Amino acid sequence: MFVRTALAIALAAAATLAQADVKVLKKVPPEYPNEAVKKNISSGSVRAKMSIAGDGKVSNVEVVEAEPKRVFDRAAIEALSQWKFEGTGAAQTHEVKLVFKSED
Repeated sequence: MFVRTALAIALAAAATLAQADVKVLKKVPPEYPNEAVKKNISSGSVRAKMSIAGDGKVSNVEVVEAEPKRVFDRAAIEALSQWKFEGTGAAQTHEVKLVFKSED
């Protein structure tokens, strides 16, 4: 049995963020879901809205759009919840798009 690895990319994360001065300090790549492997789904994407606390920690992640629906949501939420931004002292909301592709 082979193990599929995943390539998940935050596309233009800096450009996607509402404010150009927000700096990502830590990105955690999502894991490719077993459900997608079982269903032979080789790619997909998730656009998510993150609430970021004043200290730079992600306090909430909400899926705005996903293709295919509900396949990559959990992996995206778990990964984005671990991201860390430079603290600004004020709460913020930003969107990021993650693209999933399986690699054999």
